[in-house]
Amino acid sequence: MLKYILFRLLQVIPVLLGTTFLIYFMVFAMPGDPILAMFGDKTPDPAIVDRLREQYHLDQPFIVQYFLYVKGVLVGDFGVSFTGQPVSEILARTFPVTIKLAAMAIVIELVIAITVGLISGLRKGKIFDNVNLIIGLVFMSVPIFVVAFIAQWGLGIKLGWFRTTVGTGAPIQDLIMPAIVLGVSLYATSMRLTRSSVIDTLNQDFVRTAYAKGLSRSRVIPVHVLRNSLIPTITNTATDFGILMVGATVTEGIFNVPGVGNALFGAILKGDNSLVVSFVTFMVLIYLGVNLIVDLLYAVLDPRIRYA
Repeated sequence: MLKYILFRLLQVIPVLLGTTFLIYFMVFAMPGDPILAMFGDKTPDPAIVDRLREQYHLDQPFIVQYFLYVKGVLVGDFGVSFTGQPVSEILARTFPVTIKLAAMAIVIELVIAITVGLISGLRKGKIFDNVNLIIGLVFMSVPIFVVAFIAQWGLGIKLGWFRTTVGTGAPIQDLIMPAIVLGVSLYATSMRLTRSSVIDTLNQDFVRTAYAKGLSRSRVIPVHVLRNSLIPTITNTATDFGILMVGATVTEGIFNVPGVGNALFGAILKGDNSLVVSFVTFMVLIYLGVNLIVDLLYAVLDPRIRYA
């Protein structure tokens, strides 16, 4: 198991270096001068411009800028935004909100997907299965902003169960409706994967053997069928978690969630390249970490993977 973990950790290093290089290159290769953009229509003093270029290492060759940036990231220093605020402070303020929202959405997604997918797989071709597939297809087709507006109108305005926007400090109760929107928008793929995997697992020899040994259905389904059907669902959940960390910008904007997505969108609009690069790099780290954890869960769920 230790060899398997070390192998996965070594695989992360080239991926991290490659992605950070591409991110840094694409952002800083964009046309325009980020320093002059900070002043808008005003004409800044050349001395101030030169001092800012030196502060953000923009007077150095590109490759030197990149290595200085990587050196800072390795010690946990993501630099300073063009507004003068350390990126770590912005992350400390926004990341906890996004992680809470993502975790709540993933829990909602998994509960619905695994429950419904398991029942559909066990009742393949029945009314429940057919209706569930249609509903899942609808949620896969409808844009998330439409689901968000419907939830605001139905759950927030008509029923009054939740606030339509997130209040100051992003309390848990205000994050429930955005989490529901994200969870139901993402559940369909995980549900279909669970359903297909359950159907496939039911036809495996070890399941027939379990029944032949006299094990009850209540024992076979959760232990032998469901456990062996969760690997594709976990894979998709890891992908969804990455999507929620970097792609919940629309939902955060609609519900006014003070999270990473909102801050990143604001940085893009302001041309704050330093903040954009640091945020995206941090998101890559989170995404790689989640996928590493998922790989380790594979080895727990299916010992054949770590032995292979």
